[in-house]
Amino acid sequence: MFAPIRMSGPLFDEIAAGGGSPEAVAFLVRGERTRRLLLLRELFDLLDADPGILGPLDARTVWPTLEAAAARAPEPVEALLLTPQVGSWLAHTLRRLHGTASGPPLWADAGQIAAVAAAAAVHAGTAAELLLPARGGTVSLPALGLVRLPGQDEDDHLPVSVVVADGTLTVRTGRGPDIVVRPLTEPESGQWLPVHRLDTGPGAPAVQLDDLDPYRDLDEPIAPARLAPGEVRAWQSLFDDAVAILRRGGTGPGSLRPGEISRIVPWHARDSATGLPVPAEGLSASTGDAFASMVIARPPDGLALAETLVHEFQHSKLGALLHLFPLLDDDRSERHYAPWRADPRHLPGLLHGAYAFVGVTGFWRERIGDTEADPAGRAPFLFALRRLQTRLVLRTLATRARLTEPGLRLVTRLSETVDGWLREPLAAGTVARARASAVSHRVEWRLRNLRCSEGDKDTLVKALRSGSAPVPGGEPLVAPDPGRGHWQDDRARLYRLGGFESGRPPTADELLVAGDTEAARAAYTAQLRGTGARDPHALAGWLLAHAALYPGDRRLLARPERFAALLGTTSPDRWTQTAHWLAGGPAALGEAR
Repeated sequence: MFAPIRMSGPLFDEIAAGGGSPEAVAFLVRGERTRRLLLLRELFDLLDADPGILGPLDARTVWPTLEAAAARAPEPVEALLLTPQVGSWLAHTLRRLHGTASGPPLWADAGQIAAVAAAAAVHAGTAAELLLPARGGTVSLPALGLVRLPGQDEDDHLPVSVVVADGTLTVRTGRGPDIVVRPLTEPESGQWLPVHRLDTGPGAPAVQLDDLDPYRDLDEPIAPARLAPGEVRAWQSLFDDAVAILRRGGTGPGSLRPGEISRIVPWHARDSATGLPVPAEGLSASTGDAFASMVIARPPDGLALAETLVHEFQHSKLGALLHLFPLLDDDRSERHYAPWRADPRHLPGLLHGAYAFVGVTGFWRERIGDTEADPAGRAPFLFALRRLQTRLVLRTLATRARLTEPGLRLVTRLSETVDGWLREPLAAGTVARARASAVSHRVEWRLRNLRCSEGDKDTLVKALRSGSAPVPGGEPLVAPDPGRGHWQDDRARLYRLGGFESGRPPTADELLVAGDTEAARAAYTAQLRGTGARDPHALAGWLLAHAALYPGDRRLLARPERFAALLGTTSPDRWTQTAHWLAGGPAALGEAR
């Protein structure tokens, strides 16, 4: 008898505050199990209504195979159905059947249900005869590995006959001898590629390092990309270091039990990193279809990997919560500032980012004083920076999002977590550098993504020329450069380091960070002279230096795109006067004259 899923208030609040005890995370997994079974039921209903969806495969053998395996070995079969591989494939296939995704021949996508059934029979040791889809000369068994078939073209999509008995899988190729493997124990060979597994220590479940499954990416199926042995060793070494770091952490937001991670998918640039909203070397992503799975570009060290694991598991937790509760209603218009990206974000994306970065903030909080994990001493600055940036985004959500009752409760609990962190003392210099870095990023982001409307710009220009007060203006237009992608925030690195190399002339950024604001403004002015497009990084630096020289003009930093709109109408030697006027009105302009 199935009972409704009811999440208690205390468990919800644990997750909503950014953390989650083992009991709270286990509840989310239970919800994911129910969702997975409902989606499987939907798929089987669609296949019953139209068996032709499976094309050359035999739909009649799939359900009896799954049923027999689950009856003999319910726990491993249920674990298989909960794997990220099954989740991503199932969601993709249902989107295809509903006309919202594309891919290979439909029968090959839908027919992966037969591979799920074959894998279940392998786990249970039951017997089965099935037709499975082969693509590109391979047969994929979810969360187990890949069988290579001889003599098939990379673009082929063909049905192949498979027999399972006592944990052994026999593939009848029709083009030579049968291929026989024992997927649970077989070592790698020319015909069998098992899924790599990262050891997490004695008695702990291993984490998959998946370079094989066709549904391991976030969207359409992709080909296998087997890692070289040295690359696998590098991942294991990084993972060992990350696990050691995480195990020294606490239990609040920012902590992570390594055994709760299911899979890591190594990311590699298939085309180009141009246009990414984050740096390619730090790329990571996840999907709500595959709980506890994450796509990660191999980071430089274990500390960076540990931070990324925390970040992406936060996304998994929120994704699972969203499967249980509607949290906000939004039209997904991309117009909001997210301090961790180059592009504007819609409110659902902002909510995901805020939840993830509560975890990241907590992670750096726990690293303060951990000289073994953080020998460079970055944790205090990063904790100070992320708590400021995350609180800003939470304020945006509280004031701009149409939150449901559970959504309001979530944002309130997250805000309480970050507000508590904001009260924790840090060195004054660290806090000042973090605040300056946060302001710098926001100013430059606005210059890169927002502009005044033509009407507001014309009104500003007329007011400046007539000496009247600047009008407030309306909402800026969102106008990011689609070809620019990620921009490197060089000032953030300098603020974090708190200094720069000597022995050469300092750059404008270095002068600004060092506090020589007059020289910094002069250097930025030299960069900005000319008739070409204004460099948003240099212009942001000019405004930051000006606001430091004239604190009364700091209001310019809230709407820097208004100053940018006036640059084409005034020469560099009058920018100071223009800035005074825009910040203080006609009296300031008269004084400057």
